[in-house]
Formats: sequence, structure tokens, C-alpha cells
Amino acid sequence: MTTQSRMTVGIVVERRKAASPWIDFTWQAVGILPGQPDAAPWTVLSQDEECTTFYAGTADINLYRTESRNYQDNLTASRPAVWVALRPTDSDPPYRVLAATVDPAEGEAFTEAGNDLIDAVPMPTLVREAMEAFVAQNPAQQHFFKRKRERANPEALARRVPGREGDGQ
Repeated sequence: MTTQSRMTVGIVVERRKAASPWIDFTWQAVGILPGQPDAAPWTVLSQDEECTTFYAGTADINLYRTESRNYQDNLTASRPAVWVALRPTDSDPPYRVLAATVDPAEGEAFTEAGNDLIDAVPMPTLVREAMEAFVAQNPAQQHFFKRKRERANPEALARRVPGREGDGQ
């Protein structure tokens, strides 16, 4: 597939203190910033006793004309979303931005990977407007394929008697 349009977005993640004896924190993607922010990845955006919000880095959202139907489905949903995939690292910071997509099917496919953290976050207005323009320029096309019937073979439907023609005896 060839990319028809590309948008760069910043990924915002949140670290919360966990109410669990087994882990210290939970991580979740919580937002998208249109464009590429001037901040360095993993810059702290806000912090309180329970929660710290970070700008985690950027991802490109690629739009393909062949996926217009999926984009249209996302735009007409009650809450259009951007799916964000974060991959765990063995160092600090604990995650790296893997991908972002506005294709619901691709977002669902992200969940098939083992330890990746996948979240659907609200779609910002600028991303929504760019998607609407893209879908308007590349409308989803329904291909109509007319089936041709094959003629029935009356001999294939006939009852065969064992030991007669074609049985090899």
C-alpha cells in the first residue's frame, strides 16, 4: 500500500500510582497533540501526588485511500478515536511509541501483539478535519462483481448404478 497522506502527532501518556501490591504504576495513553511538539520525548507535562502526565514522543498516522471505508466508520462513530501502541522497554523510559492509527481494524490488530500497551484516545479536531478531507477526496468505493452462473451438468446429477459405466468394471 502506498501512503496517500501522513500526519505527525504527539502522544501523551499518563502514569498513575497503582492500587495493587504487585505493581507500582499503571500506564495509559491519554491524548494526542496534533503536529510535532517542541518538547523532548518524555517531558513531564503535569504532575501531582497520584498522576504524572508525559509527552512520550511522536508517531505518524498514515492514511491510505484503500482504507477510506474504515476511516469513515471511525468518523461516524459516537466517539472517533486514535489508537496508540506503546512498546515496553527494558530501560528508562519504560515505553517507546510504536505506532498510532485512525483505522479501527488496524487498532484492533495492535492488540494481537504480546506486551504492547494499546489505548484508544479521543481524536483531536485537527486530526478529524484532516481525515474528513481525506475521505472526501478518496471516497470508499464499493466494487460490484456480477456473478456468472455455471450451467448445470445433467449427467452429474443423475443417479449411478454400481457396476455400470464409469465404475471401471
